[in-house]
Amino acid sequence: MASISKSADGTIRIMFIGVDKKRRTLYLGTVSKKVAEAIKLRVETLIASTASRSPLDGETAAWVGSIGDDLAEKLAKAGLIAARIPQQTATLKNFCTAYVESRPEVAVNTRRNLLQAVRYLAEIFGADRNVQTITSGDAVRFASRMRADYAAATANRTIVHAKHFFKVAERDGLIDQNPFREVKGGSMSNALRQHYVTAGQTTQLLDACPDGEWRLIVALARYGGLRTPSEHLALTWADTDWERERFLVRSPKTGPRWVPMFPELRPHLDEAFARAEEGAVHVITRTRDASANWRTTFGKIIVKAGLLPWEKPFQNLRASRETELAATFPIHVVTSWIGNSVAVAAKHYLQVTDADFSRAVVKGDAESDARATQKATQTAADSKRPEWTESGDTLGNKAFQPILSVPVRSGYLVSFCTVPREGVEPSSQAS
Repeated sequence: MASISKSADGTIRIMFIGVDKKRRTLYLGTVSKKVAEAIKLRVETLIASTASRSPLDGETAAWVGSIGDDLAEKLAKAGLIAARIPQQTATLKNFCTAYVESRPEVAVNTRRNLLQAVRYLAEIFGADRNVQTITSGDAVRFASRMRADYAAATANRTIVHAKHFFKVAERDGLIDQNPFREVKGGSMSNALRQHYVTAGQTTQLLDACPDGEWRLIVALARYGGLRTPSEHLALTWADTDWERERFLVRSPKTGPRWVPMFPELRPHLDEAFARAEEGAVHVITRTRDASANWRTTFGKIIVKAGLLPWEKPFQNLRASRETELAATFPIHVVTSWIGNSVAVAAKHYLQVTDADFSRAVVKGDAESDARATQKATQTAADSKRPEWTESGDTLGNKAFQPILSVPVRSGYLVSFCTVPREGVEPSSQAS
């Protein structure tokens, strides 16, 4: 929450904790209490929107676009809005790059994807193109070009980011209308890039690792489901709860979550703890640089293990673990451990494996149990139908079965009658 204070010279200031967890002060000068209260409410809305990464409501967005450059600059320095660029210098690359720089809280991969979108926009439109000159037709042609030249997931992700860049430009009053408003982003998943890493292949990978720390890196990704490298680097020994056999993963993308020390993972954590130096803080000490290239070394490990390299190597380790866990535990439990939503898991992570097909065709007890369950369900359902309750006369003569009552219209029913099993004509015994 934000608070208002007044200095001895009458200067009004708003104090708050920014999204970077640092104390911030917004100096307003000599303004009325009513104006200060109104700005305070807007600041609180901006903090909540930035922290939750949710879009601004229309009223707040309009307010941001209407404020002066001085207040806008102060809000931008606090990380609450994108830095405002004067219209005469609002070139495409300058504007988009400035926006990315104003979002220090975004994860490393998100930042990389945003900057990649900036490069594509600059290549197709021109880096010095003024954002005001880009039309809806230009946006449609940009989307068509991306989908023709790049994979569907890359094209759709870039379109989504471009749409967001121009939404910010609209919010800041640089343009009247977002030219990408009617352009659909589409799915960013690509089933062709999914690869399930089996338990046996994981053993091969661990055996091919050059040292214990690399074994832990692979185990944390494949058996702990951690994002690589951001969640590996954030893991500290203080986050490990040995007594309850779980550890705290501090994700820069989704926040903290508890993950079990799975039996497959525990030996690698024990080994790493045993070799850690006295007073060591971080679990992974190879590098503290989140932008370091781990993929090249891991690619060599894959080849050494006798496997063919696959796309998105670390994410597919994580996806394989979520797929594996989803076959045993409820999905809401799995997504809590992995750190994503059920919708994201279904769209980008969960895969159909050979083991699923094997279980589907198993005969014997499973088939008998299925038939027994079906029969029990049908019997239970039939027993609840009041019209099947047999009268004493019917019980005494199993040759006859009741015809159900059928409502004709409100207040009327067709009368009951009984008919013999053999048909309309009575049997010779009955005569």
